[in-house]
Parts: sequence; C-alpha cells; structure tokens
Amino acid sequence: MTTLSAYRKMKDEFYANDPQSPLTAEQKKTFTGLQYYPENTDLIFHLPIDEFEKKEMVPIQTSKGDIRSYERYGKITFPVEGVTVSLTVYQTDSGFFLPFVDQNAGRETYPAGRYLELEQEAGGSCLVDFNMAYNPYCAYNDRWSCPLTPAENRLKVAIRAGEKIFSFH
Repeated sequence: MTTLSAYRKMKDEFYANDPQSPLTAEQKKTFTGLQYYPENTDLIFHLPIDEFEKKEMVPIQTSKGDIRSYERYGKITFPVEGVTVSLTVYQTDSGFFLPFVDQNAGRETYPAGRYLELEQEAGGSCLVDFNMAYNPYCAYNDRWSCPLTPAENRLKVAIRAGEKIFSFH
C-alpha cells in the first residue's frame, strides 16, 4: 500500500467512525468511502512561493456568509496539461493555505473548490501535492462554514488529482 493509499484509508475510517467527522449520523450509515482521482505524479511540485511585496489581510467570505481574514502571501506558478497557471497562497496561523477551483468544479469536483495545505521545505520552496487536495467540510452538509475560493484562484484547467465531489445516497 502506498503512503497516499494508507492516508486515504485512514481518512475514510475517520469519516466513517469518528465523532469529529464532518458527516452526519445519517450519512455515516451508508458511507463507503470518499471518491478520489488515481494518484497523479504530474501534479506533485516543489515550488517557491513568489512572495508579494506588500502582504495584506484580505476578507474571504464563507459558505454561511461570514467573513474571515487571511494574509495574501504570494503566488505559485506551475504547468498543468501544457498550460502555465498561477494560484495565490494565503497564510494562516497554522501555515500556508491554498484554496482553488478547477475546470471540473461542479462535475467531478466540489463546485466551491478544494483546499491544500502546503508543506514548506528546507530552502524555502513548498511541496504542492494536488493528490492531497480535499473538499472543505461544507461539501458534506450545510452545518459547516468554509472559506469560499477567491476569484483569483479559479483555474481554467482541470486538476485531476485529490478528492472528487462527495455524493450522499
């Protein structure tokens, strides 16, 4: 079993059994696991963050209409399907946060976007592994409040890695 497979299995067990799971008791009754794209090594990058000269706190609306503030930290740039794209990285108290929407949003991926936490590496670059892209808790039901992806992080390419859209039967 790969490290990614083991992580996904552990996450499915958490969602199915843990009291802190984002799923309702009703959803847990029929939950058989999250849906994922196959591992895509073309979407694993070691990238520098091009820091903005002026880092500013920006308001980001949540799925419930609240406002949360995030520091607009910098940009990452990388190739996807032969196209060079950029995304803005936000800084939080717990690290770097990368919300994004891809071309498959609403069909294969959650319409409001997915998230990544970036791991900073020695030398200042970050591990950006889209296989770890996950749905925010508000993708599972409306009791959660999640930051909505800012317009600047809406991609016109598909990111075929990570979690797919959740469907409850």
